[in-house]
Amino acid sequence: MDMRWLDDVLVLLEEGNMTRAAARRNITQPAFSRRIRSFEDWLGVSVLDRGTNRVELRPSLRSNEAEIRALVQRLRDLRGKIAHFDPASSTISIAAQHAPVFSTFPDMALRAKRSFPALRFRMRAGNLRDCVTLFLRGDVSMLLCYESANAGPLPFGQSIRRELWGFDYLIPVVGGALRYTVRGNQELPENTPAVIYPENSYFGEVLKQGERPFGTQGHAANPACETAFSSGIKELVLNGIGIGWLPYSMVYREVEAGELISLGNSYGKEPLEVAVYADTTDEMSVALLDVWKVGAR
Repeated sequence: MDMRWLDDVLVLLEEGNMTRAAARRNITQPAFSRRIRSFEDWLGVSVLDRGTNRVELRPSLRSNEAEIRALVQRLRDLRGKIAHFDPASSTISIAAQHAPVFSTFPDMALRAKRSFPALRFRMRAGNLRDCVTLFLRGDVSMLLCYESANAGPLPFGQSIRRELWGFDYLIPVVGGALRYTVRGNQELPENTPAVIYPENSYFGEVLKQGERPFGTQGHAANPACETAFSSGIKELVLNGIGIGWLPYSMVYREVEAGELISLGNSYGKEPLEVAVYADTTDEMSVALLDVWKVGAR
């Protein structure tokens, strides 16, 4: 279909007369009439009632004038978007676990903005299983997550590219009044309240496989609260509700300030990798992987 046909039809609707419409379109009346007929051929129905010395617009055309105008505007907008497309000014949708949204993504966003100042982000936070589902389903173009050797690999094929943003580790920390119960050997009584992860959560699986004290139901004598929401665990630990395991990148400021005490030297640390995934068919996502990968910084 020729876009000029729609413009012709709109002018004809405004003028209600073939001669005046042709004059506005700066073509002869016979040429204008041929273009209207071409539109009718494409449409498959007539939009004019043609009689001897008269031409009238059919009600079916008049009643759809608003739809035709909306269609013309949408087509013009689409043409402009395609002609002036700039991937760096697009919006990237990212599914991410709750923890890296707080601990890692702010630095990633700052780095991305240096290379792509107009880039915007739409974050979808959730547990890892839900994030993987969003990514595989195509609801988001990238996936940001923690990975551990204690958990299985993610189910991605050859069309998905993985890059490493950096490294982190889970550490046990205490805050509030519990800071004063830490013994000289940097350990706590076994019945110390703990804020634990569900064993079916990602961090819960990591801590369970590592048999880390105070991490999950099976390794905590006195679980005070169970949640997979890391930022919530942080607030509970800061208030002395219990000992909890958190990514170091999420708590290092509080550890340095003395608000939290790290017991990693006593109970160990769980190494984590911060991984970013993208579909190789998405140009902007692949460009971001090149900015975010280890070695690019």
